[in-house]
Amino acid sequence: MSAHPMDNIAVRPLRFKFSDVSDRDVLWSRSSPWFSMFINALGVDVPHFERFLVRVMREHRNELHDADLIQDVRAIIGQEAHHAFNFRDWTERLIEKYPELQTVDESARRGFEESFARKDKQFQIGFVAGYETFTFLGGMIILNRYRELMGDANPVLRALWVWHQVEEVEHGAVAFDFYKAFYPDKEWYRRWMVVRAFAHIAAETFKAYRVMVRGEGLYRSPLKALSAWRFFVGFASDLARAALPVLSSHYHPCEHPICNDEQNTVAVAWRDFHQAGGDTRALNNATITAMLGEA
Repeated sequence: MSAHPMDNIAVRPLRFKFSDVSDRDVLWSRSSPWFSMFINALGVDVPHFERFLVRVMREHRNELHDADLIQDVRAIIGQEAHHAFNFRDWTERLIEKYPELQTVDESARRGFEESFARKDKQFQIGFVAGYETFTFLGGMIILNRYRELMGDANPVLRALWVWHQVEEVEHGAVAFDFYKAFYPDKEWYRRWMVVRAFAHIAAETFKAYRVMVRGEGLYRSPLKALSAWRFFVGFASDLARAALPVLSSHYHPCEHPICNDEQNTVAVAWRDFHQAGGDTRALNNATITAMLGEA
């Protein structure tokens, strides 16, 4: 076990099987169906960003001089490449359920391709740092609220998101350090990119979530629709509040109040289970119970 959640970055080339997930299980968390819809919606944009991150870091990593940072960049590229592969597969499965999602997905892909082709180096590196702020914070929030959000869930989708959130926390400081290596004195721009990335994530998640709310027929039951949108606003607000320390000029991800030496028990148990050879591509309730050492 590491002394700090961000001490080690391990590349774990997992592949998840989504073909057997039924339409009934697309809202895969029975503990919190609205959470599963929210995270499904957020996940449409994620693989396009992750591929953008990989391209940006590969483009500029040869300019780095810090050996430790170079090693961390290699590791985040490995982790994010595997994340993107799996999330693309899951998005394709979601499009089968919600055909209108194809337009949202295609728009996200084009947006990142245009940003790589047309935006300057400072924007690209700054946006990567800003966006990674929220993947790291989201990882901590979800792991800390594990039982509430996915204590009872489809084994494959639960396994996907636990793996993703553990690794997002592990590499949570790399994009920040990458930005500071190039622009150590441009704190104002880093803070602006945090705000811009949050606006981007909220808008893209909203587009996909709106499709899913319609696709689930929730507007036929105004109370269900209201409940779904209340969750959307609540979780987005939690992310925004968690990002407030990020705006300090003295901020570093390793010192964020929700990420310190007291590691999340689910993350520690999952890493130990994976390292011991456990199958982390599907986590049913019995596996979770054993993994956490519960009676």
